[in-house]
This record gives sequence, C-alpha cells and structure tokens, in this order.
Amino acid sequence: MTPAATPRLIHVSTVLAATLALSACSGSGEDVRVTLCKDMVAVKLAGAGPVNWTEATTETRGKEYAAVKLSWSGPGGQGTASCYYSYDAVDDTALALADPLSPFSTSPSKMLLNGNALSRQDLAETVKQAMLKQGRSLIDATKNAWK
Repeated sequence: MTPAATPRLIHVSTVLAATLALSACSGSGEDVRVTLCKDMVAVKLAGAGPVNWTEATTETRGKEYAAVKLSWSGPGGQGTASCYYSYDAVDDTALALADPLSPFSTSPSKMLLNGNALSRQDLAETVKQAMLKQGRSLIDATKNAWK
C-alpha cells in the first residue's frame, strides 16, 4: 500500500463506520415499523404540508399480526393510518418478550389510510418511496456530519 493510499483508506473507513453508526442508532428510540409507517403517510400526503403526529400506538394480536396506528393533524386536516405487519418469527425467543414487535416483519402487508386500504401495487410503491426517503435522509445526515 502506498503512503498516499493510507489516508484515503482511513477516510473511507471512517465514513463507513459513521454511516453504520448512524443507521444503527437513529437516536429516536422509535421502532422501525412506526418510523416506516410515518414515512409512508408522508409519501401519501406529499404536498399537503407537514403533519403533527398526535398519536402513535402499536398493538400485537398474538401470531396474527402487529399494527401501528397513527393519527395526525396538519394543513390538510386530520387523518389516521394503520400499518399491519405479518408474524415473521420461526421460534419464540426471549427477545420477543423484551420487544413484542420483534417477531413481526419490518415491511407492512397492509395499510389503511383514512380507512381506505391501499392496493398491493400502491402499497409496494409507497413502501419503496418511503425507503428511498429514509435512504436520502441517511445520506444527508452523513454528509452533514462531515461538514
């Protein structure tokens, strides 16, 4: 390895470590399913202005499903959303006792927006756009950390 390559390798390693740290520790303490559901609502309400989350609750129905239920208010009025996540665990573990949402998928199988179910195609596109939004936020946070 050349002496000039060493600083570049250290810089790349540092950026990678920072990116992994940011992605592993969002700082909010919010479950990823709640965050994704909120981001999906933001995608569906794009252009309606910022929303103020008035309620975010989770519930599990045994091995049937987990639900994230959201309420908000904003310039476009009030609304509700529910994202449903399928049971995805092979075995029951102690982690499931400590974190009741852990046995459930991190991608919703169904979403209701103001009482209306999204079609499978619309759900898939909404999840995709929400994940892209999260990726852009991570990249922006990483860039800002290096300024």
